Amino acid sequence: MKKGVIITLGVIVAVILIVVFSAIGGYNGLVSGRESVSSSFSQIDVQLQRRTDLIPNLVSTVKGFAAQEQDVIDSVTTARAQLAGAQTVGEKAEADSALNSALSRLMVIVENYPELKSDANFRQLSDELAGTENRISVARKDYNEAVQSYNNMVVRFPNNIWAGMFGFQKAEYFEAAAGSDQVPEVDFSK
Repeated sequence: MKKGVIITLGVIVAVILIVVFSAIGGYNGLVSGRESVSSSFSQIDVQLQRRTDLIPNLVSTVKGFAAQEQDVIDSVTTARAQLAGAQTVGEKAEADSALNSALSRLMVIVENYPELKSDANFRQLSDELAGTENRISVARKDYNEAVQSYNNMVVRFPNNIWAGMFGFQKAEYFEAAAGSDQVPEVDFSK
């Protein structure tokens, strides 16, 4: 009789230990995944801020050559302000898309001013902006990969149990805003 009780207690303790260690491992994995997502998002923020800091200089340079294109210049300034004020992943993605569209229209205008394209300051700013755009692209890709990994942890068994118990939610992907795949229209008839 004593031997059966000891075996039963041993099995119960082993099951409890397995559950406890699974919970600890699952929780720690979810925390690591969430921190990876946060770190990746901060890299997007750093690159978006870098681009936001470059834009006033670029706009000032273009203003000197193309003052009559004020509406496009204003749209870049407005989009930059939106991006600076964005807080959530979705807001940042939408503001980033608006800024990309405004910058595309600005670059189309630049094509009409060969003297602007040959300006050393403009060329340097354009090169820095292009490099920053590449960094943003890489940072978005890294962020979305971190989100995918984390979201997989949140929904896969047995981590989905611990995620539900400890309040872990799926993270939001950094996605382009609707319509961002459309080529911006620029009207030079004004």
